[in-house]
Amino acid sequence: MQKAPGILIIVENLTVPLDRRVWQEARTLRDAGYTVSVVCPKGGNYTAPYEVLEGINIFRHPLPYEADGALGYALEYSWALTWEFALSVKAYWQVGFDAVQACNPPDLLFLIGGFWKYLFGKRFIFDHHDINPELFEAKFNKRGRFHTLLTWLEKLTFKTADVAIATNETFKDIAIKRGGMSADRVFVVRSVPDMARFKRIAPNAALKNGRKNLVGYVGIMGAQDGVDLLVEAMDDIVNLQGRADTQCVIVGSGTELPRLQAMVADKGLKDFVTFTGFLSGEPLLSAFSTFDIGVIPDPKNTYNDKISMNKVFEYMTLGIPFVSFDLGETRKASGDAALYAGNNDPHALASQMSRLLDDADLRGALGEEGIARSRALLRWENERARLLAAYELALAGRTAHAVTAPRGVASAPRPASS
Repeated sequence: MQKAPGILIIVENLTVPLDRRVWQEARTLRDAGYTVSVVCPKGGNYTAPYEVLEGINIFRHPLPYEADGALGYALEYSWALTWEFALSVKAYWQVGFDAVQACNPPDLLFLIGGFWKYLFGKRFIFDHHDINPELFEAKFNKRGRFHTLLTWLEKLTFKTADVAIATNETFKDIAIKRGGMSADRVFVVRSVPDMARFKRIAPNAALKNGRKNLVGYVGIMGAQDGVDLLVEAMDDIVNLQGRADTQCVIVGSGTELPRLQAMVADKGLKDFVTFTGFLSGEPLLSAFSTFDIGVIPDPKNTYNDKISMNKVFEYMTLGIPFVSFDLGETRKASGDAALYAGNNDPHALASQMSRLLDDADLRGALGEEGIARSRALLRWENERARLLAAYELALAGRTAHAVTAPRGVASAPRPASS
């Protein structure tokens, strides 16, 4: 009996299953009959070098460097790329695969994808999570030579890819216009939750710390994510407005976490702001189910204006009303399911947060609008169909290739799927 086609997914910036988009894609491909392997860093409670979760093979590598500045990025990406290549070879012999899906950042994984494509006949799928030239510009407020390098690496990634997966229509336009991809080889697969799995459960009342209201944030904490603006907004709410009825919980982690914790302490907010670290599964759903309102503090810039954020879809799916700065893709997705603050101003953010906290009818209306939009526009069934269509096109007409093991790798029986 012929073995199911194999897929290898490589993701560098977050472990699996904590990377919710990658984990959802992996489970979808598994359910469609593919044999799925993932290469990712260790993180949180997920430190096993190899394990099988829900039928998915996960190969993890250590990631001792967290990028901070040019040297930090060079160390992190060099270390990760070496490990990812080594683990791709291990996955080849241990499980086998017919296609490699690379999830950026960074835009260097085409080197691994190209190795398997051009030497061993595998297909290469690029899952475009971040637009790194814009991310560089937003973080460092400049372009220059490094911006040019990132644009060049992005173009090489698209040139190597057989198929690209975009998180929204803006990313699809980038793949076509800047990456030179044919439109029929770019598939939009948005990071919307599967409503069959992503549901409200019993809230975690302890997160409220005895207070009436809970403001919540879920996500990464990098320099571009604006969580410092949420801390500033909480400073306004507690220390300027004099409110003692509102707790804030920040779920996730990232390079900015120590600075954010120091900010909270400096502003006397330690009793009002809780950092939980990464959560997944039921603890994450329980936290979501406790939020009275959500916040998206990511500032408006050339990067955040173009990206689709998981938390937008998650808030709406669970009927959580939220406040955001006026970001292009966020407004496209959420419409009237949110309130918007202007000018990247934390005081404007705090004002909209207080308005929403004080108006139960408005919270109800925004929450219902979010649920309605998620049911009408943000259905994982539709995204699932496009993900599988991307793979069908990538693997169409594939024939078996007689290959030998990469140099320096001990001989082993070759997987039937390869």
